[in-house]
Amino acid sequence: MPPTMSHYKLTLAYDGTAYHGWQVQPEQRTIQGTIEAAILRLTGRTVRVTASGRTDAGVHALGQVASFAAECRLAAAELGPALNAVLPEDIAVLDVCEVPSGFHPIRDAVRKCYRYLIHNGPVRDVFARRYAWHVAQPLDLTAMQRAALPLLGTHDFSSFETSGAPRESSVRTVSRLDLKRDAAETTRIVLEIEADGFLYNMVRAIVGTLVEVGRGAEPEDWPARVLTAQDRSAAGPTAPSQGLFLVYVEYE
Repeated sequence: MPPTMSHYKLTLAYDGTAYHGWQVQPEQRTIQGTIEAAILRLTGRTVRVTASGRTDAGVHALGQVASFAAECRLAAAELGPALNAVLPEDIAVLDVCEVPSGFHPIRDAVRKCYRYLIHNGPVRDVFARRYAWHVAQPLDLTAMQRAALPLLGTHDFSSFETSGAPRESSVRTVSRLDLKRDAAETTRIVLEIEADGFLYNMVRAIVGTLVEVGRGAEPEDWPARVLTAQDRSAAGPTAPSQGLFLVYVEYE
């Protein structure tokens, strides 16, 4: 009996260091292309894998969500181990389940969480260089925490959006924005932000702006003024990609 068309939801973790982002690009190694090649190898079918968001080059994921449809003889419980057997070691399938044909990982997402890591110490950490932004100058974490408060809630975040990925609206709702020092690694500052959606480079622009406050280059009320300006040139620099992790995506 021939296999029937099935629709799968994947939860993925990956180290983005060696990849030119999620999206397939000619002559470039990408996360999407690598996963699609693995599926082709297992099923003999060319598929298109859609992710909840296109992470940039060097960005990592702890819980990316993606989906695809294929004629496959493997059950969902078998597909994850089978994919992990052929994927490179820097990509892992954490979970596979079948979903209705109408499931869409972007449109159906209700919340996402990103984490950004800063190594704040005078000497670079050679083992963290792929997973954190090294800022040697001491940062005032308390000032950064106060400066972040006006970013909570529903706002037009166009000041924190890099051009190149136009959206119908730049309005997003940030439900949580936490900044703290890691209790075990006191030189590590951890930012976590949860929202109903994110604009292109929004998290990295927010981090770059808050670091300007932390190093004393701008006052604590500056991010609030940046927000109301609705102009990307008013904000701080875009933080490097290697410190960014997609932590999870939630669905109803």
